[in-house]
Amino acid sequence: MPITPTKKIWMDGELVDWDKATTHVLTHTLHYGTGAFEGIRAYKTPNGVAVFRLREHIQRLFNSCKILMMDVPFTPDELFEATKDVVRVNELHDGCYIRPLVYLGYGEMGINTLPCPVNVAIAAWPWGAYLGDHGVENGVRMKISSWNRHAPNAMPTASKTVGGYVNSSLAKVEALKAGYDEAIMLGPDARISECTGENLFIVRDGQLISPPPSEAGALKGITQSSIVKIAHDLGFDVSFEAMRRDDLYLADEAFLTGTAAEVVPISSVDDRLVGDGAPGPITKAVQSTYFKAVRGEIPEYEDWLTRV
Repeated sequence: MPITPTKKIWMDGELVDWDKATTHVLTHTLHYGTGAFEGIRAYKTPNGVAVFRLREHIQRLFNSCKILMMDVPFTPDELFEATKDVVRVNELHDGCYIRPLVYLGYGEMGINTLPCPVNVAIAAWPWGAYLGDHGVENGVRMKISSWNRHAPNAMPTASKTVGGYVNSSLAKVEALKAGYDEAIMLGPDARISECTGENLFIVRDGQLISPPPSEAGALKGITQSSIVKIAHDLGFDVSFEAMRRDDLYLADEAFLTGTAAEVVPISSVDDRLVGDGAPGPITKAVQSTYFKAVRGEIPEYEDWLTRV
C-alpha cells in the first residue's frame, strides 16, 4: 500500500523532517539485511488515539535484536515514549501504522556485524486495511506457496529480521501474480507455518486451531495472542497443533491475523472453498470483538491500549 508522508520521523533521539530522514547508501543493513523491525497500529478511540499493545511490540523488537546480537542504544521505555511522540507530533488522531526499525548504519562493510553502529528510527503514517476492505469483509483467496518458510536453524524465526522477509516477499509476489490475495507458507517439514506476514487460524468443530509458532517456524504473533484471549473470552477453545495443507481445505472456517492485516477471513485455499466460502460465525464474532477492542469500545481490553 502507498505511504502517505507525515511531518516527522524519529531518528536516534531526534524528530527529523520526513524528507530528511535519510541514511547513506553504504548503510550495512541495506547490503546484508541484519536488522529488526516492528509493525504497530494506533487507533482512534472515544478517548483519543491509542497504540495497540505497544509494550509487547517494543519488547519483541528488543528480543529480535538480542537474537541478532544488536545492542539497541536506547531503553525500551525510551522507544515506548518515542513512539507516542511520533504519533502525537504528526497529529495522527484517526490512527496510523507505526514502523520502528533498528538497523546497522554506515561505517563498516563485510558480514561481521559487531563493529557496526546501531541506529533506530520510528515512522508513522495513515494506513488502511492491508488486504483491502473487501478482504476484511468477505475474505481473501489464498494459495500454498512454492517457497517454504525458513528452518529455525537457518534463520532465527523468533526474530522479526529485516533480511528474513525476502522469503515473504517471494511468496507474496508469487501469489499475487497467480491471481491470489496472499500466500500460505509451509515449514521445512511440509506442515503449515504462517502466511507471508500473518499467523493463521482454522475453525474445526467449533474449536480454533493455529500452528505452534516455535515448531512451525512462524513468528509468535501479538495479534495472534490477542485473538486467543478474545476467543477464550467468547467461550471458544483454542489449541496449537501441527497442520497439513489438507487441514485447511477441510476447515469449517479459517482466518489470518496480524498487526497490518488485523483479522481477515479466508474464503479459499488453492481454489478450494473454506466452508461455503463466506466468513463463518466464529470468525465474524472474533473479528468483531477485535475491532471493538482496538478502538477502545470494550473496557475489559483497555490494558491493551496506550493513550497518546
